[in-house]
Formats: sequence, structure tokens, C-alpha cells
Amino acid sequence: MKQSMSRVAHCIDNGPMEGFWGILKREMYYGRRFTDREELVETISNYIDYY
Repeated sequence: MKQSMSRVAHCIDNGPMEGFWGILKREMYYGRRFTDREELVETISNYIDYY
């Protein structure tokens, strides 16, 4: 992955990354409960590896 930082007056620069995080949260985060940080990190890692 590459860090994405918006430039001044260019709000569209960060659009793809914002879209990615929105999809990730909808598909694997919302509606679930994680017992600890390690479980959350592992779940996110597995999700990214899958796609």
C-alpha cells in the first residue's frame, strides 16, 4: 500500500483510499464484536490478503 495524503484544494486525491476503508468497514467490521486488538488486526489482514 501507498500512503495517501490530499493536497490542498484537491479533495479527490484521497477518494480511492476513503472508498477502500468504507468497503472494508461495511463488509467485515460493522455488526461484529472483536474480543481483542489481535483478533481485529488478524481479521483485517485476512480480508486484505483475500482481495
